[in-house]
Amino acid sequence: MKKILILGAGIYQVPLIKIAKELGIYTIVASIHGNYPGFEIADKVYYENTTDYRKILSIARREEIDGIVTAGTDVAVITIGKVCDALGLRGLSFEAAEFATDKLLMKQCYEKYGVRSAKFRRVSFDDPNYANIIADLTLPVMFKSVDSSGSRGIVKVDSPSEYDHARNIVLENTRSDYFIVEEYIEGEEFGAQAFVQDGKLEFILPHGDYVFKGDTGVPVGHFAPYELDPEILEDAGHQLAAAARAMQLDNCAINADFILKDGKTYVLELGGRSGATCLAELVSIYYGFDYYEKIVRVAIGEKVDFGISSGLSGQDGVPNASMLLVSDRDGVIVSQENRNAPDPDIVEVQFDHRPGDAVHKFRVGPHRIGHVITKGKSLDDAVSLLHKALDNITIEVE
Repeated sequence: MKKILILGAGIYQVPLIKIAKELGIYTIVASIHGNYPGFEIADKVYYENTTDYRKILSIARREEIDGIVTAGTDVAVITIGKVCDALGLRGLSFEAAEFATDKLLMKQCYEKYGVRSAKFRRVSFDDPNYANIIADLTLPVMFKSVDSSGSRGIVKVDSPSEYDHARNIVLENTRSDYFIVEEYIEGEEFGAQAFVQDGKLEFILPHGDYVFKGDTGVPVGHFAPYELDPEILEDAGHQLAAAARAMQLDNCAINADFILKDGKTYVLELGGRSGATCLAELVSIYYGFDYYEKIVRVAIGEKVDFGISSGLSGQDGVPNASMLLVSDRDGVIVSQENRNAPDPDIVEVQFDHRPGDAVHKFRVGPHRIGHVITKGKSLDDAVSLLHKALDNITIEVE
């Protein structure tokens, strides 16, 4: 029996665990202690921090695994690179994982290989004169942790009077002794999901983002197809491909964030894993295959046929849309109700918690309390149904 080590046991790893078990693969999960749903369904559990690559590598050797993978989180990616290199497994290398999890290395990589991205500066937390280093950047700017995920440690700054406050927020959300500051590009945010296998980009699927505006934009939902002029679509594909090559990403899912300004695509960042916020589901619905299955099969060493003739997708798939369920306050869930009648185009309504569970006011992605996914004959149909479905869901938090 094949064995796979899945890093993380949260909402975004559960589908990986489920599909691996359906495929007859022995599922081993590693995660810190917590109320994580993946613990209940995995074949075996190790309560270890997924960032501790020495312990994870020891587990991988002991269990003689055939593959290692995660979804929806960046924190475990560096460990995947370490294990893949050490054991000769199929997946991104440690060097690629470093590029994908350190925003400074990523930005330096883009600069070196001519990938279109925002102008930036490296800043040390212990530099009392750091304002001088970023004086030549045009306001507004973004203060960013180099090693966080889920939009944590990212702050938009409009004036120098806000620098110290933003710096302190970044400091609270990083393990590094430095951060980056980059120019804010005013434009339209969108993203793309992609997969690279043996050096070939199997698909690039641009998608639109629904964004929650807090200290910075936090995605709360997505939709596909994303309507772009053919030349813009081609440019986005070119920039993603160039960034993936520069970062040496291979045999892994890619989660890309872009800004569209004046008809040109700027790369914000690429992650070496599938996206969170229902993005793997978006890919599955759009193409008509189980994306989690493809991810798992590649991880255990199989050559996978994605069945897509052209790598860059336009308007030829199944339209779908999704939205997170969130709370507007810290508190405890008193009740939750889904009043939607059965509908084949309401793909999924999921509650992450039960009544009595404590939840957070939504500020960052992990504060989600559920999601809704819909599809339709057209994107308008999918989006209209999404809003109708959301109106029929009630979650009371006190």
